[in-house]
Amino acid sequence: MTQSEPITFGDVGVSIDLLQILDAKKLTNPTPIQEKCISLGLEGKDIVGVAQTGTGKTLAFGLPAIQKIRKGNCKCVIMLPTRELAIQVDEVLSDLGKSFGIKTALLIGGVSSYPQKIALRKKPQIIIATPGRLIDHIQRKNCNLSDINLVVLDEADRMLDIGFMPQIREILKSIPTKRQTMLFSATIPMEISDLSVQYMNNPVRIEVSPSGTSAKNVKQEAYIVKSENKQPLLKEVIKETSGSVLVFTRTKHKAKKIALVLRNAGFNAVEMHSNRSLDQRRKALEGFKSGKFKILVATDVAARGLDVDDISLVVNFDLPNNAEDYVHRIGRTGRAGKSGKALAFIEPNEKFKLNKIERLIKKNIIIIKGSEELTGVSDRPQKRYQGRKRRPSNPQWGRKNKPSRNSTKDYGRNSKTTAKRNKKRNKRR
Repeated sequence: MTQSEPITFGDVGVSIDLLQILDAKKLTNPTPIQEKCISLGLEGKDIVGVAQTGTGKTLAFGLPAIQKIRKGNCKCVIMLPTRELAIQVDEVLSDLGKSFGIKTALLIGGVSSYPQKIALRKKPQIIIATPGRLIDHIQRKNCNLSDINLVVLDEADRMLDIGFMPQIREILKSIPTKRQTMLFSATIPMEISDLSVQYMNNPVRIEVSPSGTSAKNVKQEAYIVKSENKQPLLKEVIKETSGSVLVFTRTKHKAKKIALVLRNAGFNAVEMHSNRSLDQRRKALEGFKSGKFKILVATDVAARGLDVDDISLVVNFDLPNNAEDYVHRIGRTGRAGKSGKALAFIEPNEKFKLNKIERLIKKNIIIIKGSEELTGVSDRPQKRYQGRKRRPSNPQWGRKNKPSRNSTKDYGRNSKTTAKRNKKRNKRR
């Protein structure tokens, strides 16, 4: 193989029968994270993988897991932060493993646990779960992890943000210490580093992109816009966009409100947030994927891992409180080498958030100067606040020039009265 030839899945150790399935899906060349993780995963080494969202982390741990299961010496549990991401991973691995008779069990909240209990009785080789529901099945003794020898933690920093770390530690304690652990995350905060030190065995750190790196093929722009002008501006932006649009809001109530406003304006819009049932969220996502809905309005529940092809535009209607969440949001567009665009609506008092984002991604975001009628922000230079003005002091009243008590010089109001009083005082002396 010459240096100019691209690396294939066969070059990193994927078996021939798996290669045939990948070829049928037109997957021949691994992404950088897949290229570095698959061979190490097949060797049984612990891995800490750092890569930006949308780089193909699912196959990076899924292919080694399926290939090791086929050899008969592996049983795997995969933990993810959200139901949607768990469903997506289950779809990918079930599709790859069905030809080999590999069974999966999907354990997520928001649905009845009884079908999950039945699936666990069939002794699946791969358990895909959110930590909360997995703990629930362990406590009910529906699930025994004593024979697990491969653990995958995907989107670990998101699980930390949600508050799943105590459950994850409890789950890891119930799994034999003689195991392989693979941890994947877009960022590595201190708590994740501590987790890797405590529960992993000399992990190999693979960093394809530094923490906080945004996708290179996403054009990032922003409007400085007043809060009351955001909705009209959003309508204008959507009118100018031919493809699908993903809109992020800070709260679920605003997501519902914006979706309703867009529907009343004649757009095909649907919302997705934590107040929606799992079935409603699934239908919304499927409708957005199929093109039934042009616009999906969502909270950060959709910011991680969701694989939707050809999203033309991501709009940050509200900037996230955490600058790193901005990276995950815009990672929904420009996937798999395609180009994309991301817009941010920044209120005049939120410029400090823009500065934080630019420091994180090490890139300047282009500010679009919209009309004052559209954004509510004037292009005229604003007077800067100079602080409270103080009355100029009389230099004659300075410390050195302070008049003596006996002085009769006129220093202002009531000076004659003061002089008479001083004369009387001098006569007494």
